[in-house]
Amino acid sequence: MNIGEAARESGVTAKMIRYYESVGLLVPKGRTEFGYRVYGAQEVHSLRFIRQARRLGFLVEDIRRLLALWHDRSRASAEVKSIALEHVAELDQRIAELSQMRDTLAHLASHCQGNDRPDCPIIERLADVAPEDCHEPGHVHRTQVQPRRAN
Repeated sequence: MNIGEAARESGVTAKMIRYYESVGLLVPKGRTEFGYRVYGAQEVHSLRFIRQARRLGFLVEDIRRLLALWHDRSRASAEVKSIALEHVAELDQRIAELSQMRDTLAHLASHCQGNDRPDCPIIERLADVAPEDCHEPGHVHRTQVQPRRAN
């Protein structure tokens, strides 16, 4: 099947299929004499696997490891579990960071009058008030929140 058909069968866009090929998560069976990629049931199954892993928030490198383990029938489930638990720990960290951000924003919003006056603690915080001047509950210093790893 061509890339459009593989996209429809797998639920993954053609653009993402090309991306997964570019990062080595998927290798099409071959190409036609006109250079079009050819996909079979195995590639579609792999695309569905990748889609599910992405929905769970796994990063590309983790998906690469999981795909390798999926294809390795002699794998130890302990390896799979280890990858999953590492991801759970990362999700827990992100949840904690998001919760801190939410609490800070809720605190700021509760102290904003929301009227016609220009005074607004939300704007003041966004204007980068010096961290040592911030003592209210829920305040998160920029150095406390780590960015998510890139895919």
